[in-house]
This record gives sequence, C-alpha cells and structure tokens, in this order.
Amino acid sequence: MPEVHEAARPLMELQPEHDFFVGIDSDGCAFDTMEIKHKECFTPNIIKHWNLQPVSKYAREAAEFVNLYSKWRGINRWPALVMVFDLLRERPEVIKRGVEPPQVPKIREFIESDFPKSNDGLRAYMAEHPDPELERGLEWSLAVNATVADMVHGVPPFPYVRESLEFLADKADMIVVSATPVEALTREWEEHDIAKYVRVIAGQEMGKKALHLELATKGKYAPDHVLMIGDAPGDMKAARANNALFYPVNPGHEEESWQRFYEEAVHKFLAGEYAGEYEASLIAEFEKLLPEVPPWKR
Repeated sequence: MPEVHEAARPLMELQPEHDFFVGIDSDGCAFDTMEIKHKECFTPNIIKHWNLQPVSKYAREAAEFVNLYSKWRGINRWPALVMVFDLLRERPEVIKRGVEPPQVPKIREFIESDFPKSNDGLRAYMAEHPDPELERGLEWSLAVNATVADMVHGVPPFPYVRESLEFLADKADMIVVSATPVEALTREWEEHDIAKYVRVIAGQEMGKKALHLELATKGKYAPDHVLMIGDAPGDMKAARANNALFYPVNPGHEEESWQRFYEEAVHKFLAGEYAGEYEASLIAEFEKLLPEVPPWKR
C-alpha cells in the first residue's frame, strides 16, 4: 500500500455499518460545478497568469477540451495545465501568431515527483526545489482557488442526487471521493445539507481517488458490494483499481444519468444484478462521450 498521509486516517478507520458501499465524486458528478469552475475560474486564470491573451480563444478551446470534453475530464489541475500548453503549441493558428506557450519544465518535474499534486504539495516541493516558474504556478493555482471561492456558490446538486442519497442512507455506507480540496467540498456538501448522508468527505489532501477507495473498502466489503459513481474516466480507473463497480454520470446528460440511477441502477446494485452486461452497456455509452482527439483535429 502506498504511503498514507495522516489526513487519510478517517478512511482507514471507517468501519462498515451496512453491507454496501458507495463512493461519489463531487464536481460535475453530484454537483453541476465543472462548467462554472472551468469556464469562469480555471480558464481565465490560465490565460491571465501564463500570458496567453494573444491566443485566448484557442487557449479556452484547449482548456475546455482537456478539462470538460475529453477522456481527460476531471484530471488533476497540474497535468491538465501542461496538456493545455502542449495542445496549443502544435495548433497552427497559435504558431501563425508567433505565440510560444510555456514549456514549464519545472512544473513537469513537480508532476513526476512523489509530492501530492496540491498547493501544499507544491509548497513542500518548492522548499527543496525553489524556482520562479513554480512560484508562478503556485500563484496561478491560488488565484484559481480564490476565484472558485468567490464565484462558485449556490450551485445545487443535480436533480435526483438528494433523492438517491436519501434512499441509500439506511442501505449503504457512503463517502465523497474527490480530487478537489476538502475545504471546498465540505463547503458545497454542507451548503446544500447533503453532507449528513456521507461518512467521510475525501479530497485531494487524502491522496488519489483509488487510494480513497482502497483505504475505505479493502477487506471490509464484498467486491460486488462496492460502487463508485463518477463523471470522468479517472473515476472509473479508481473503481477498477479496487475491483469495484462503476456507475457513470454522463457529461452533458447528468440529470438523465441520476434519474436512471435512482429509478433503476441503484436497485440492480442492491439486488446483485449490476455487474456484467448492464454495467458494460452504461460504460460503452459513457466512453463514446469522451473522445481522445480534439474537435479541431477531426
């Protein structure tokens, strides 16, 4: 088992109260926050802090493709940032304008390191590897968080999320499994009075999603009694790494996905009829929605 941060203790200490376990991603899955966070908070700060004003239109397209409309949807902000720069660098319109997106070698080294990909992780890394590029990266990341805190509130959970949580309250142990900072998650789940349904709110400080699931479920539940609900391939990967089942919330069709979960999928899960053909058909539909090739290359 990878080294576990002290922050993750609540997951290790979680003892089953029910036979079933459900992990739920937050951004873009339980809450309709992905669009506002990326379009109004992340992307404008990428353009501002990395001097992409001359190609803002293309920077926006690249950032939205990576973070919202591709198989990388939901990945950590640091690899996503680098991917945006790399997509821009090879785009003819950007080359014609003579704009050279940042290469960010120091940020790439930070991503490859064993430090957590959080602001605290970056600060700890910078203590050993000080560099102006990393300072700029931290400035950008803090600005994103400040914009999120300022901008993102009053966004309710998708319809059928509350109903699903209420229904499962006496049938399954539930936790939030997210790459978002815990402070933001707690604020959102408490603001809408749904924090009471989950036993732990696990964010980026507790490690990666696969680790959240491993610490919370390993040796505690039967394999087909563990389900992860998510809206991104990373959620499915975390489920698979733990031999857990996966329920996809389809990007752009979130409300229908939650209604289907509440009316159909959750009953199949509790009845032991979820694994196999039913799950496979849902995943096939999900994967079609998240391409690997950006629209401007098709």
